[in-house]
Amino acid sequence: MRPSPTLALRGIDKRFGHVQALSEVDLDLYPREVVALVGDNAAGKSTLAKVIAGVLSPDAGLIEMDGAPVTISSPSAARALGIATVFQDLALCENLDVVSNLYLGQERRIGRRLDEEGMEEEARSILHSLTSRIPSVRTPVAGLSAGQRQSVAIARTLLGSPRVVVLDEPTASLSVSQTAEVLTHIQSLRDLGHAVVLISHNMTDVHAVADRIEVLRHGRNNGSFVGADASYEEIIAAVTGASPLVPPDRQARRTA
Repeated sequence: MRPSPTLALRGIDKRFGHVQALSEVDLDLYPREVVALVGDNAAGKSTLAKVIAGVLSPDAGLIEMDGAPVTISSPSAARALGIATVFQDLALCENLDVVSNLYLGQERRIGRRLDEEGMEEEARSILHSLTSRIPSVRTPVAGLSAGQRQSVAIARTLLGSPRVVVLDEPTASLSVSQTAEVLTHIQSLRDLGHAVVLISHNMTDVHAVADRIEVLRHGRNNGSFVGADASYEEIIAAVTGASPLVPPDRQARRTA
């Protein structure tokens, strides 16, 4: 049998006034697996990501880490549990170089001075593990391409050795070559042992890297697919509601 998921969400509800953003949503995340979370606009993808990241608290439901109930009451609580999230705005300082952005707010010191050499060495190591093409860790972020900025944002999450990495539309507005670079980073995260959540509208990107595809529609689970087996037509049918559920023989398997 497959072990307990690293992170499990059960029956998650979230309401904003009269709008039910999430209704009884379930999600399992396992190590070394990329789970794509897809759905139309207002399907609940970003709301679910914010629940995982501790930005929003669910109104109902259960969250477990390694089978034990946990409360993700804030972003700092999420980080303490080993959950890292990269939102679309990236939150990078363009006037600072790559190293300074990676360690902003968590600088390392030797005595009273900054450990510039140690931070620079670790920054290179992390970027290398992601197969990043950034020429120098001392390059100002303002001089990087959009794809390279995504590399920096993803690399920054790895400083805390997270177990779960959530990426919110990481390839939006990127060129073909920049998208290919970011998809390589996502595969590297999986190979490094992380559980990865990819939120995306781009089905080509999803098919390229997802091991499992979870569909949300109107804030509810509406399909679970094995990434390698799912057809474009099946996924779109689940997204649009043309197909309310995935046929049992095509559902993503929860056990090995």
